[in-house]
Amino acid sequence: MPSLTRPFCIVSISSVLVFIIFCVFNFGGEQGFQKRNTSETWMLSQVCTTFIKGKTSFLWRSKLMISEKSSCKEYFTHGHYITAPLSKEEAEFPLAYVMVIHHNFDTFVRLFRAIYMPQNVYCVHVDEKATVEFKDAVEQLLSCFPNAFLASKMEPVVYGGISRLQADLNCMRDLAASKVPWKYVINTCGQDFPLKTNKEIIQYLKGFKGKNITPGVLPPAHAIGRTKYVHREHLGKELSYVIRTTALKPPPPHNLTIYFGSAYVALSREFTSFVFHDPRAIDLLQWSKDTFSPDEHFWVTLNRIPGM
Repeated sequence: MPSLTRPFCIVSISSVLVFIIFCVFNFGGEQGFQKRNTSETWMLSQVCTTFIKGKTSFLWRSKLMISEKSSCKEYFTHGHYITAPLSKEEAEFPLAYVMVIHHNFDTFVRLFRAIYMPQNVYCVHVDEKATVEFKDAVEQLLSCFPNAFLASKMEPVVYGGISRLQADLNCMRDLAASKVPWKYVINTCGQDFPLKTNKEIIQYLKGFKGKNITPGVLPPAHAIGRTKYVHREHLGKELSYVIRTTALKPPPPHNLTIYFGSAYVALSREFTSFVFHDPRAIDLLQWSKDTFSPDEHFWVTLNRIPGM
């Protein structure tokens, strides 16, 4: 066995040495430096350095730390962001996005770049429990975009708890005050990725003629306990979770029938106004605060009210 292991070891070490030599000659030498602009060469040298040290870094963030007025412009260019509406139809049908994230910055950037359009508006909610480095990185990125911003209030999000729904609501309240005349708001998480272009999405939404997309059904047997019993969020240093108690909840307010469905929805601007101002919506939110995964019944239940 040792005789087989040694050649693999040698190949591995040789590969690293070749990579280091490649970096030095291509990114660190004077000739390589002259072939590229200063900021890009510096960025690439950081790739080599961090790779050798076994670390990772936010490369775009390093670039944006250059204290030049053109830094955001450079990021737009290198990130291949779309800077003007691609069609009249898209320009006349702006969308709003809620993005709830807590880690994995690179994945967030890919999602943001994929759904970004200058006529849309974006609210990003960063989990209050996220690292300072992650929060700073997101804030720095969003500072380059006049139509993207951080939620005005951050929640320490617990999976399956009311805080997850509240994170969406915090952003939706901010978006409701936006001057962008958006037609629908779509909520996402940090691990989402679009399967359609912006134009395809709005053409699909137009087919609903102002109606909401909140897929759901009457509660299946396994979901009844989510609203039958009182649940509590537990915030821990290492682990946060929702605890189910033996206490029974009172019936829903206003004799509402509870439905269960997707936590990810597309809502009209008129409906979001209803959510924040109608007594039935306000009371349902209050009643839902000690249920499990209320985002899976809140939207669909409200949308099943006659007239909605």
